[in-house]
Amino acid sequence: MEDTLDELFAVIEDRKETLPEDSYTASLFTHAKGENAVLEKLGEETTELVLAAKDDDRDEIAYEAADIVYHLLVLLSMKGLELEDLERELEARR
Repeated sequence: MEDTLDELFAVIEDRKETLPEDSYTASLFTHAKGENAVLEKLGEETTELVLAAKDDDRDEIAYEAADIVYHLLVLLSMKGLELEDLERELEARR
């Protein structure tokens, strides 16, 4: 899982830097709403995850959880944080 997160975060960082026109990730960094676009997506995906959990839909739970993780990583990148910052905080909570 760590390699997957590292690779995904690297792609997000690259999209933030290069801003390819056809990239959904890049569009989040250039959206007119700014970071509110990502915050709204996190809220939307969280609601969808809660509903999937309520319905006990395992496939949908995994799908929506992945959406949350992705948008969380975009937010961390927007705020200038690294995966190591998240990892340090999680380790402190053990």
